[in-house]
Amino acid sequence: MRVLAGAIAVLLAACVAAEAPAAPETPTPAPVEVVDETNVPPPPARMALTCAGAFTQGGVALCRTVPNATISVDGAASGQSDAEGWVVIGFTREHGARAQVQARAGGESAVQNYDIAPREFDIQRINGLPPQTVNPTDPAVLERIQRDTALKQTAFRSTANIEGFLDGFIRPVEGGVVTGSWGNQRVLNGEPRDPHFGYDIAVPTGTPIRAPAAGVVTLAEPDMHFEGGLVFIDHGQGLITMYLHMSRLDVRAGDTVEQGQVIGAVGSSGRATGPHLCWRMKLRNTQNLDPSIAIDGLAQARRELLAANQ
Repeated sequence: MRVLAGAIAVLLAACVAAEAPAAPETPTPAPVEVVDETNVPPPPARMALTCAGAFTQGGVALCRTVPNATISVDGAASGQSDAEGWVVIGFTREHGARAQVQARAGGESAVQNYDIAPREFDIQRINGLPPQTVNPTDPAVLERIQRDTALKQTAFRSTANIEGFLDGFIRPVEGGVVTGSWGNQRVLNGEPRDPHFGYDIAVPTGTPIRAPAAGVVTLAEPDMHFEGGLVFIDHGQGLITMYLHMSRLDVRAGDTVEQGQVIGAVGSSGRATGPHLCWRMKLRNTQNLDPSIAIDGLAQARRELLAANQ
């Protein structure tokens, strides 16, 4: 039973549509930036490090340094730059006021320090969920949850050797109302739970879901216990976005997708109280990040870093 409890603890907890959002909004889709791939400067020839992006709790940033440099954030290993010197980093919900980023290669190193903006998080109370989806006890359900967990953990370990994160993210659905913000504390059927690491957009069932950037599908399952229809996309270096409660899947594990490609449709499958997209992001299976921040953060980061290297 202890092993099973551990498995449940690492679940990708599903999202639900909020019953009474505190501040509903209808964001305008971000414009797609057309990038001239023929005018991308080469990576630095000597050790250097420059980072840009969303320097906030739950934020994501891009750094450029020499190729194949080892990267650390606050002293903890955080991946390696690719053959063009690009690397993705992120900041957790609880990150402190300062971050130190370091690159090491060939006996040399470079260090940069950045201020991390704090955020305020609300408490979101959701009632009326079926008890077996909140606190499952049925042995058959628990066995299914273990199977689902194993599939997700395998998919999270992907680190595709691609640079889809350089596309600059677009919003995966058009229109809708934001009913659940990233990082809010969740109280389900009166029980406090872990923070909500999803960005919920309420739109009608059947609304197309589009890949926010190019990537490789690492998981495509139509019927997970908590998440219902579920797709993972690795946009490179283990920057994985997730799409929950889908009514239809148009991709399979192993497929490559381009930015804007339809991957399926919105639904209310799994643990959900109504049709919506729960959009999530995780970096290298360690950091839950806010995908809504990545829409502007990654595009702006790429512009700044390319300009800095002209």
